[in-house]
Amino acid sequence: MGRRVLHRTMRTTLLVSAVALAGCSTAPPQKPDDLCEVFFEKRDWYDAANRMSEKYGVPIQVPMAMMYQESSFKHDAKPPRDYILWVIPWGRVSSAYGYSQAKTPTWTDYQRETGNNWASRDNFDDAIDFMGWFVTKSAKVNGVSKWDAYAQYLNYHEGWGGYRRQTYVKKPWLVKVARRVKERAGIYGTQLRSCEEELQRGWLWRLFFD
Repeated sequence: MGRRVLHRTMRTTLLVSAVALAGCSTAPPQKPDDLCEVFFEKRDWYDAANRMSEKYGVPIQVPMAMMYQESSFKHDAKPPRDYILWVIPWGRVSSAYGYSQAKTPTWTDYQRETGNNWASRDNFDDAIDFMGWFVTKSAKVNGVSKWDAYAQYLNYHEGWGGYRRQTYVKKPWLVKVARRVKERAGIYGTQLRSCEEELQRGWLWRLFFD
């Protein structure tokens, strides 16, 4: 009887610990305006962002600024609800979801092209890889520099066809948002250059000197 109680207690403790760790891993960063602080708080995010950058040649600050704008780094972010007669809830205004706010059809294209069939939109590693893929596609399809956060965000929001048709011209609010993303990407880039050497130190250094 004592052994059974002990096993039950251990299972409960492990479950509580797992839930607590999951909560910590999905919570948005405490200081999202400072990219160094974001990555110091979430070291695995930097590792994932760095892998994305090496894989696609996309500067880290561009998709991170876009992600901040899209989801505020919330893993389960969703667009607002749509309503019938302004009262009755009726689904969401789009299928966008997760860190990157990727829509379902575009996410499916990403999975098919990359073979990353188990990718999840509420997983940061997958979301940042998706954004690196999208930025790269925008560069190929529309000739937009991977460093041009302004034009990249317009591609991201309007789609490649919409960007070519310049649908954003009739959306002055969107142009303002794209300028804000460009400004944040510039700030993020400056911040990252000041701390990237420290972020790149190996896990052994972190273990003994962090």
